Amino acid sequence: MKDTIIYLIRHAETISENGIRNTNETPQDISEKEILSIKGEEDSKKLSKNSELKNIDIIWCSSYTRAKQTAKYIANENNLQYNLDKRLCERKLGNIEDLAIFMNDKSTKDPSREQLAFPEFKTRDGESAIDTNKRMNEFMNEIMEKYKGKRIAIVSHGGAIKFYLLSYCKVNENLNLEYKGEELTISSPCLLKLTFRKNVLINLEQIK
Repeated sequence: MKDTIIYLIRHAETISENGIRNTNETPQDISEKEILSIKGEEDSKKLSKNSELKNIDIIWCSSYTRAKQTAKYIANENNLQYNLDKRLCERKLGNIEDLAIFMNDKSTKDPSREQLAFPEFKTRDGESAIDTNKRMNEFMNEIMEKYKGKRIAIVSHGGAIKFYLLSYCKVNENLNLEYKGEELTISSPCLLKLTFRKNVLINLEQIK
């Protein structure tokens, strides 16, 4: 039986929006509809041509717009359609005021990194790192059973990816993830290669 290869991809850079919104959308609605910047589109196209992402068997993607916009290039290069699953979506932020209070005395400006140190924290109507890890693992276990020995591309989000990797990585003093002493950079975009043998992770590497 061949090893199962999962390429875990964070979406590319999104566009910054300023000004007054004439809308009643919630912060969650706005987050789900964020689009890629021009640089994000260019980076997604470049990423899709990485030799590691050739001959992919199947593509799965978060239902958020920015993830789908990143996945479309990989799908095009492999002559495939992508599949959607909400379990790959970013962790739900929930109440923004609760999040602001949580971040008030924190050393970084990145809530997802801070939640690595406080995996049980969640806002009202939000998700914790533990909650997100659980649904991501549920999805991963399902696809590894269904697509054994296949090459699978998965496009998700920074927080969701970090929280999933808590299953295999440690959190260092800088609130970054490490695998076997190597620090991972979950940037926009990033490409991680996970190799599973009989559903057990045997290697994790960051592809440049």
